[in-house]
Amino acid sequence: MQIQMDMFRYKTLIVDDEPPAVQRLLELLSHFSDTFDVIGHARTGGEAVLKINELKPELVFLDIQMPGMTGFEMLQNLEKIPMIIFCTAYDHYSLKAFETNCVDYLIKPVKLERLQQTVEKLGIFKNSFREEKMISLLKDISEFTAPKQMTSITIRNGKRLVFVKLEDVVYFKAGEKYVSLFIRTGEESITEQSLSQLEEKLPGHFLRVHRAIIINTQFVKEVQTYFNSRYSILMNDYHQSKIITGRNYQTQIKEWLAID
Repeated sequence: MQIQMDMFRYKTLIVDDEPPAVQRLLELLSHFSDTFDVIGHARTGGEAVLKINELKPELVFLDIQMPGMTGFEMLQNLEKIPMIIFCTAYDHYSLKAFETNCVDYLIKPVKLERLQQTVEKLGIFKNSFREEKMISLLKDISEFTAPKQMTSITIRNGKRLVFVKLEDVVYFKAGEKYVSLFIRTGEESITEQSLSQLEEKLPGHFLRVHRAIIINTQFVKEVQTYFNSRYSILMNDYHQSKIITGRNYQTQIKEWLAID
């Protein structure tokens, strides 16, 4: 059922590097087609700068953590800043400041009921938005580094999008084409993100120990030395998975183990 809230349609751009998250947001926005006119999608900050300057959207749904250029850095490169709705898996980016300087701040996974509140807020906010407020916000943000607080990851299961809590993920492993994630109960799923993208976003207790593997150190049961300056890490999951580290990751592993 379509929910009609406002006859004014905002030219809307989505900026997010995760295809499943974009697809979910598109499905949610379809419930408010009288409010949002989605004119495009950008996967990186650089692509977003080009599209925003060219298409001149009135409203942007913006992820914060993206490879290469964050959402904040992207905004600083714009000729003119549109209204912004931050949409991210991180939840510690000075929420009080966001509440006064942008339209809204949505935590993934976004719910339909929460998006409806955003639509209602748009009606109040559209006449009071000032670009200088957003510029002031960017200045405030540049003065501190917020802790990474990604709490879930989106995977595709057939036609469904499923959100897996990071606290259940034991490790990520890259194959020839895809990255698999393995949870504590032994199930394997596929994510469309690369290990490099994940490494930028994951909380600090996730550690890259091999060019193809990132582990959740909270699931480490035992560590043993292995030949050629490597380690054998036993994970506390259903399969008691054994991870052999790469030689090039010896330094960060020693730092994590707090050994010389």
